[in-house]
Amino acid sequence: MEGIILRFGERNRCNLNRGAAAMLAALWHWSREGQVVRLELKVIKDTLLVQIGGELDILAADRIRQEIDRVMQARKIQKLILDLEEISFMDSAGLGVILGRYKKISAVGGKMYIVRAHPGIRKILELAGVHKLVTLCQDEKEIISL
Repeated sequence: MEGIILRFGERNRCNLNRGAAAMLAALWHWSREGQVVRLELKVIKDTLLVQIGGELDILAADRIRQEIDRVMQARKIQKLILDLEEISFMDSAGLGVILGRYKKISAVGGKMYIVRAHPGIRKILELAGVHKLVTLCQDEKEIISL
């Protein structure tokens, strides 16, 4: 089995490494208007784990949405896990990213989970009703037990 690791830095340099696992991982760091955003995507079989760091707002939403959608479509993803542990702020554009990915994964019969959302972000998700659509979990181990 073969995997590819892509690493993009501030200067958009790309390094390709081949690994032994059936996994695709991509790591992006970018800065826009003084905001640093971190996005890491890992695919294992039909599961996409997305780790986002920084602010999930209107400045970052389009790029995050595009990258998640690109991988979901290319790899036929059935399980989407959003790790929000490193999110420091989220606005309605961030909620749009989450709800749009829920709609896409549901359309193909898949499931979506959110893990490690800290209390402030969890409160936003609950006020918006996201918790009624997407399972909120403490970590990936909790998903396995569902």
